[in-house]
Amino acid sequence: MNDFDIIELKRSNLKGATVIEGFSSIGLVGSITANYLVNLLDLDLVAVIDSPYLPSVSIVRDGVPYSPVRVYSGNIGDKGSDKIVVIVSEFEPPAEILKPLAWTIMDWVQDKGCRMVISPEGLANKAGEESEEMEAEGEADFKVYAVASTPRARNLLVKNDIPIFENGVVVGLAGVLLNEGVNRNFDVVSILSEAHSDYPDARAAAAATETIDRLLLHTQLDTQPLLEEAALIEEALKEIKKKTGESEELAKKRSIMYG
Repeated sequence: MNDFDIIELKRSNLKGATVIEGFSSIGLVGSITANYLVNLLDLDLVAVIDSPYLPSVSIVRDGVPYSPVRVYSGNIGDKGSDKIVVIVSEFEPPAEILKPLAWTIMDWVQDKGCRMVISPEGLANKAGEESEEMEAEGEADFKVYAVASTPRARNLLVKNDIPIFENGVVVGLAGVLLNEGVNRNFDVVSILSEAHSDYPDARAAAAATETIDRLLLHTQLDTQPLLEEAALIEEALKEIKKKTGESEELAKKRSIMYG
C-alpha cells in the first residue's frame, strides 16, 4: 500500500529547504506548531497530500475549503534567502498508513532537494499532569529534547544547546521519519516537547516552536500568542474541573440525604 499522491498547486523551487512535518500528535503539538508557523511566516499553499486512506473531509476556513493535509512554503531569514516547507494536518494518521505516508514524504523531500526534515512531537509528561496549577499560572518548566537521524544533525543539536533525547521511544509519524532518515542517510530531527496527552497543549507547542527557531530560524519568533492561547485553554479546563467537583459533591450530598 502506497496510495499517496502529492498534488502540487504551485510550482516552487524548494532546493535546500527545511521541511517541518506537523501532523496531529500528543497534545496536538505538531499540528499547533505547524499551523502557527504557517500563519506567522505568511507561507503560501503549494501542494496537498491526497489518499483514499486520509479522512474524507474538507477543512473550511473563512469560506475557503482546504485539504486535510496541506503543504506550505516560503522564504525566511534576514535576506529571505532560506526556504521553509511546512506540512500540516489536524488529523493523526492511523498506524497502518504511517510507513507509506512517511515514504511518500521522504521521496518528495529528496526529489525536491530539501536538506532536512524536522518533526515537532508531543512527549507525554506525567510529572506535568500532576502540576496543573503551576502550569495555569505559567510557572511550569516545559522540557524539550531532540533526537536526530545522522551525525551531522546530532552535531547541529549540540551546537545549538538542544538536549539530546537519550533513551526512549518516538512514536507515530515522527518515529517512522527518523528511521527513514537513518536508512537514507538524510537529516531528520524530532523535537520532543513535554505535553499533556488529554488536551491541546499550546504551551508545549510554544516550547517546540522556540526550539525550532533556535535550530533553524534564529529570529526569536514571538510565541506570546501561543502562550495566551494556552492560558485560555488551561483556564477553561480549571473551570470544568471546578464544576465537575461541585457536581460530584452535590451528588454525594443527595446520596446521603436520600440513600
